Amino acid sequence: MAEYRRNRRPVQSAEYVYGNTVRKPERIERPERPERQPRRSARRSAIIRRNQERAVQMDFPFVLMLTAAAICMLCICVGYLQLQSSNTARLRNIETLEKQLEDLRADNDALETSINTSVDLDYVYKVATEELGMVYANRNQVRLYNKTESGYIRQYEDIPEW
Repeated sequence: MAEYRRNRRPVQSAEYVYGNTVRKPERIERPERPERQPRRSARRSAIIRRNQERAVQMDFPFVLMLTAAAICMLCICVGYLQLQSSNTARLRNIETLEKQLEDLRADNDALETSINTSVDLDYVYKVATEELGMVYANRNQVRLYNKTESGYIRQYEDIPEW
């Protein structure tokens, strides 16, 4: 890499030449310099070596803290997996309950349809008028009123008097 950088230095005397007969610039080779080695005192390198050995060693508080962190992480992961599995089980339970509800509604609709088709309204009218003596109400017996508060009537609510 150093040779590449040395050979790529720009030439000092560069002229611009027009045309297609440009000459290649000549390069001046410089003698290589010996690489400098940093000077270190024996005391300083002993301190550096000692610090590096300390950095590599794991003391008891560090191991204890690392173990506690690993145990906490393991507990968090196990709790997360338990929540995921319980959530999945609840979703499956909801799906089965929704399926049961859908089946019950279909059965209920089928029964309601069969009940509505089995009732003969002419027979009910005949029994009510002939056997029970019931009659339709006259117009003066029916009273209509408007209720402004809501669209339905409560069962035990008072009907206004005229």
